[in-house]
Amino acid sequence: MPKILLLAMSLMTRIPMPELGNIQPADFARASLFFPLAGLFIGLCLVLPALALTAMSPLLLAAVLTVLWAAITGGLHLKGVGSSSDAWIGGIGDEEKAHRILNDAITGDAGTTAIVSILILKFAALTVLLEQGYFWSILFAPVFGRALILLLFMTTPCVRAEGLASAVSTYLPRDLVRLILAVCLLLAVIVSLNGLLLMLAGFWLLRRLILQRLQGCTIDTAGASVEFGEMFWLVGVALLV
Repeated sequence: MPKILLLAMSLMTRIPMPELGNIQPADFARASLFFPLAGLFIGLCLVLPALALTAMSPLLLAAVLTVLWAAITGGLHLKGVGSSSDAWIGGIGDEEKAHRILNDAITGDAGTTAIVSILILKFAALTVLLEQGYFWSILFAPVFGRALILLLFMTTPCVRAEGLASAVSTYLPRDLVRLILAVCLLLAVIVSLNGLLLMLAGFWLLRRLILQRLQGCTIDTAGASVEFGEMFWLVGVALLV
Protein backbone atom coordinates (compact mmCIF):
# COMPACT_ATOMS: atom_id res chain seq x y z
CA MET A 1 0.00 0.00 0.00
CA PRO A 2 2.70 2.62 0.82
CA LYS A 3 4.35 1.88 -2.53
CA ILE A 4 1.09 2.49 -4.39
CA LEU A 5 0.44 5.70 -2.46
CA LEU A 6 3.95 6.95 -3.19
CA LEU A 7 3.45 6.09 -6.84
CA ALA A 8 0.25 8.16 -6.88
CA MET A 9 2.12 11.08 -5.31
CA SER A 10 4.91 10.80 -7.87
CA LEU A 11 2.36 10.89 -10.70
CA MET A 12 0.44 13.86 -9.30
CA THR A 13 3.27 16.02 -7.90
CA ARG A 14 6.94 16.82 -8.42
CA ILE A 15 7.76 16.17 -4.77
CA PRO A 16 10.74 13.77 -4.59
CA MET A 17 9.73 10.22 -3.65
CA PRO A 18 11.81 7.17 -2.59
CA GLU A 19 12.85 4.65 -5.20
CA LEU A 20 9.78 2.49 -5.90
CA GLY A 21 11.49 -0.43 -7.61
CA ASN A 22 9.74 -2.47 -10.28
CA ILE A 23 6.40 -0.96 -11.30
CA GLN A 24 3.84 -3.12 -13.13
CA PRO A 25 1.03 -1.76 -15.35
CA ALA A 26 -1.59 -2.81 -12.79
CA ASP A 27 0.22 -0.71 -10.16
CA PHE A 28 -0.62 2.46 -12.09
CA ALA A 29 -4.31 1.57 -12.00
CA ARG A 30 -4.21 0.90 -8.26
CA ALA A 31 -2.28 4.13 -7.73
CA SER A 32 -5.03 6.06 -9.53
CA LEU A 33 -7.35 5.23 -6.62
CA PHE A 34 -5.18 7.52 -4.51
CA PHE A 35 -5.20 10.45 -6.94
CA PRO A 36 -7.89 12.32 -4.93
CA LEU A 37 -5.86 11.70 -1.75
CA ALA A 38 -2.80 13.17 -3.48
CA GLY A 39 -5.07 16.08 -4.36
CA LEU A 40 -5.93 16.52 -0.69
CA PHE A 41 -2.22 16.77 0.08
CA ILE A 42 -1.87 19.47 -2.57
CA GLY A 43 -4.89 21.26 -1.12
CA LEU A 44 -3.33 21.26 2.34
CA CYS A 45 -0.11 22.65 0.86
CA LEU A 46 -2.20 25.57 -0.43
CA VAL A 47 -4.54 26.16 2.49
CA LEU A 48 -2.03 25.98 5.34
CA PRO A 49 0.15 28.81 3.94
CA ALA A 50 -3.04 30.74 3.15
CA LEU A 51 -4.15 30.46 6.78
CA ALA A 52 -0.71 31.47 7.98
CA LEU A 53 -0.59 34.51 5.70
CA THR A 54 -4.06 35.97 6.22
CA ALA A 55 -2.51 39.39 6.91
CA MET A 56 -1.25 39.46 3.32
CA SER A 57 -3.30 41.17 0.62
CA PRO A 58 -5.75 38.63 -0.93
CA LEU A 59 -4.56 39.69 -4.37
CA LEU A 60 -0.91 39.00 -3.58
CA LEU A 61 -1.74 35.82 -1.66
CA ALA A 62 -3.77 34.52 -4.61
CA ALA A 63 -0.75 35.10 -6.86
CA VAL A 64 1.50 33.24 -4.40
CA LEU A 65 -0.91 30.29 -4.23
CA THR A 66 -1.25 30.16 -8.02
CA VAL A 67 2.53 29.91 -8.40
CA LEU A 68 2.82 27.44 -5.51
CA TRP A 69 0.08 25.28 -7.04
CA ALA A 70 1.93 25.05 -10.33
CA ALA A 71 5.25 24.43 -8.55
CA ILE A 72 3.92 21.51 -6.48
CA THR A 73 2.69 19.74 -9.62
CA GLY A 74 5.64 20.86 -11.72
CA GLY A 75 3.27 21.92 -14.47
CA LEU A 76 2.45 18.26 -15.15
CA HIS A 77 -1.23 18.86 -15.86
CA LEU A 78 -0.68 22.27 -17.41
CA LYS A 79 1.45 20.50 -20.00
CA GLY A 80 -1.59 18.35 -20.74
CA VAL A 81 -3.66 21.50 -21.21
CA GLY A 82 -1.12 22.87 -23.66
CA SER A 83 -0.72 19.70 -25.72
CA SER A 84 -4.45 18.99 -25.82
CA SER A 85 -5.36 22.55 -26.82
CA ASP A 86 -2.80 22.57 -29.61
CA ALA A 87 -4.21 19.28 -30.90
CA TRP A 88 -7.83 20.42 -30.66
CA ILE A 89 -7.19 23.65 -32.55
CA GLY A 90 -4.46 22.57 -34.94
CA GLY A 91 -6.05 19.24 -35.79
CA ILE A 92 -9.55 20.42 -36.67
CA GLY A 93 -10.88 18.17 -39.43
CA ASP A 94 -7.83 15.89 -39.38
CA GLU A 95 -7.69 13.30 -36.59
CA GLU A 96 -4.26 11.98 -37.60
CA LYS A 97 -2.83 15.50 -37.49
CA ALA A 98 -4.43 16.08 -34.09
CA HIS A 99 -2.71 13.02 -32.65
CA ARG A 100 0.59 14.06 -34.26
CA ILE A 101 0.35 17.49 -32.62
CA LEU A 102 -0.59 15.88 -29.31
CA ASN A 103 2.64 13.88 -29.35
CA ASP A 104 4.74 16.99 -30.08
CA ALA A 105 6.62 18.15 -26.98
CA ILE A 106 6.60 21.79 -28.15
CA THR A 107 3.70 23.92 -26.90
CA GLY A 108 2.20 26.10 -29.62
CA ASP A 109 0.14 29.29 -29.61
CA ALA A 110 -3.17 27.62 -28.74
CA GLY A 111 -1.59 25.66 -25.92
CA THR A 112 0.17 28.68 -24.47
CA THR A 113 -3.04 30.71 -24.59
CA ALA A 114 -4.97 27.91 -22.87
CA ILE A 115 -2.39 27.58 -20.08
CA VAL A 116 -2.29 31.32 -19.43
CA SER A 117 -6.10 31.47 -19.45
CA ILE A 118 -6.35 28.66 -16.89
CA LEU A 119 -3.84 30.36 -14.58
CA ILE A 120 -5.53 33.76 -14.86
CA LEU A 121 -8.96 32.33 -14.07
CA LYS A 122 -7.57 30.35 -11.13
CA PHE A 123 -5.82 33.45 -9.81
CA ALA A 124 -8.96 35.59 -10.13
CA ALA A 125 -11.16 32.99 -8.44
CA LEU A 126 -8.61 32.46 -5.65
CA THR A 127 -8.60 36.21 -4.99
CA VAL A 128 -12.37 36.21 -4.50
CA LEU A 129 -12.35 33.09 -2.32
CA LEU A 130 -9.49 34.34 -0.13
CA GLU A 131 -11.24 37.66 0.40
CA GLN A 132 -14.27 35.80 1.74
CA GLY A 133 -12.36 33.12 3.64
CA TYR A 134 -13.63 30.20 1.51
CA PHE A 135 -10.70 27.97 2.43
CA TRP A 136 -12.69 24.72 2.19
CA SER A 137 -13.34 25.37 -1.49
CA ILE A 138 -9.62 25.82 -2.13
CA LEU A 139 -8.74 22.71 -0.11
CA PHE A 140 -10.98 20.43 -2.15
CA ALA A 141 -10.25 21.86 -5.61
CA PRO A 142 -7.23 19.55 -6.21
CA VAL A 143 -9.23 16.60 -4.83
CA PHE A 144 -12.13 17.02 -7.23
CA GLY A 145 -9.81 17.83 -10.13
CA ARG A 146 -8.05 14.50 -9.71
CA ALA A 147 -11.31 12.64 -9.22
CA LEU A 148 -12.15 13.76 -12.76
CA ILE A 149 -9.25 11.64 -14.03
CA LEU A 150 -11.06 8.60 -12.66
CA LEU A 151 -14.35 9.76 -14.16
CA LEU A 152 -12.65 10.29 -17.53
CA PHE A 153 -11.17 6.78 -17.61
CA MET A 154 -14.46 5.29 -16.44
CA THR A 155 -16.47 6.92 -19.23
CA THR A 156 -14.05 7.41 -22.13
CA PRO A 157 -12.11 4.89 -24.23
CA CYS A 158 -8.34 5.12 -24.37
CA VAL A 159 -6.95 5.69 -27.87
CA ARG A 160 -3.56 4.07 -27.34
CA ALA A 161 -2.89 0.40 -26.66
CA GLU A 162 0.24 1.16 -24.63
CA GLY A 163 1.35 3.71 -22.08
CA LEU A 164 0.21 5.01 -18.71
CA ALA A 165 -3.33 5.89 -19.77
CA SER A 166 -3.88 2.45 -21.25
CA ALA A 167 -2.53 0.73 -18.11
CA VAL A 168 -4.87 2.73 -15.87
CA SER A 169 -7.88 2.17 -18.13
CA THR A 170 -7.27 -1.57 -18.48
CA TYR A 171 -6.69 -2.47 -14.83
CA LEU A 172 -8.89 0.16 -13.14
CA PRO A 173 -10.85 -1.35 -10.17
CA ARG A 174 -14.18 0.07 -11.31
CA ASP A 175 -16.26 -0.78 -8.23
CA LEU A 176 -13.80 1.05 -5.98
CA VAL A 177 -13.70 3.97 -8.41
CA ARG A 178 -17.50 4.28 -8.25
CA LEU A 179 -17.28 4.44 -4.46
CA ILE A 180 -14.54 7.10 -4.56
CA LEU A 181 -16.50 9.17 -7.07
CA ALA A 182 -19.64 8.91 -4.93
CA VAL A 183 -17.74 10.18 -1.87
CA CYS A 184 -16.26 13.07 -3.89
CA LEU A 185 -19.70 13.89 -5.27
CA LEU A 186 -21.17 14.06 -1.77
CA LEU A 187 -18.33 16.28 -0.55
CA ALA A 188 -18.74 18.60 -3.52
CA VAL A 189 -22.48 18.94 -2.88
CA ILE A 190 -21.77 19.85 0.76
CA VAL A 191 -19.05 22.39 -0.06
CA SER A 192 -20.58 24.06 -3.13
CA LEU A 193 -23.36 22.83 -5.40
CA ASN A 194 -22.67 25.69 -7.80
CA GLY A 195 -19.01 24.74 -8.05
CA LEU A 196 -19.96 21.11 -8.67
CA LEU A 197 -22.43 21.95 -11.42
CA LEU A 198 -20.00 24.17 -13.31
CA MET A 199 -17.21 21.62 -12.92
CA LEU A 200 -19.38 18.79 -14.27
CA ALA A 201 -20.60 20.98 -17.14
CA GLY A 202 -16.99 21.79 -17.99
CA PHE A 203 -16.07 18.10 -17.82
CA TRP A 204 -18.93 17.21 -20.16
CA LEU A 205 -17.78 19.78 -22.70
CA LEU A 206 -14.15 18.67 -22.36
CA ARG A 207 -15.04 14.99 -22.82
CA ARG A 208 -17.16 15.83 -25.86
CA LEU A 209 -14.22 17.69 -27.39
CA ILE A 210 -11.87 14.79 -26.62
CA LEU A 211 -14.16 12.34 -28.42
CA GLN A 212 -14.74 14.64 -31.39
CA ARG A 213 -11.08 15.50 -31.99
CA LEU A 214 -9.22 12.40 -30.75
CA GLN A 215 -11.83 9.61 -30.48
CA GLY A 216 -10.68 8.89 -26.94
CA CYS A 217 -8.53 9.97 -24.02
CA THR A 218 -4.76 10.05 -23.51
CA ILE A 219 -2.56 10.90 -20.56
CA ASP A 220 -2.41 14.51 -21.80
CA THR A 221 -6.18 14.86 -21.91
CA ALA A 222 -6.33 13.34 -18.42
CA GLY A 223 -3.98 16.08 -17.23
CA ALA A 224 -6.12 18.67 -18.97
CA SER A 225 -9.21 17.37 -17.16
CA VAL A 226 -7.49 18.08 -13.84
CA GLU A 227 -6.65 21.69 -14.66
CA PHE A 228 -9.98 22.50 -16.28
CA GLY A 229 -11.82 20.78 -13.42
CA GLU A 230 -9.97 22.77 -10.75
CA MET A 231 -10.53 26.01 -12.64
CA PHE A 232 -14.25 25.43 -13.23
CA TRP A 233 -14.71 24.44 -9.57
CA LEU A 234 -13.02 27.58 -8.25
CA VAL A 235 -14.85 29.85 -10.69
CA GLY A 236 -18.17 28.17 -9.93
CA VAL A 237 -17.75 28.72 -6.19
CA ALA A 238 -16.51 32.29 -6.68
CA LEU A 239 -19.50 33.21 -8.86
CA LEU A 240 -21.90 33.01 -5.91
CA VAL A 241 -19.65 34.49 -3.22
